Amino acid sequence: MKPENIELQNKIIEGANKAYLKLLVSSAEKNQSLVITDKDGNIQHVPAKELLKKLSEK
Repeated sequence: MKPENIELQNKIIEGANKAYLKLLVSSAEKNQSLVITDKDGNIQHVPAKELLKKLSEK
């Protein structure tokens, strides 16, 4: 892959990560849940606070 494509890819991933974190924080403040899928593709409703806690443990 070309260096400029790698740089663009990294910027897109960084932006997506920032947006995800912003969504988690905003949803947690409102005591909301997010809809996610597990590794088998099963849909789950998980409180945003729980996801934020798991993210901070990493």
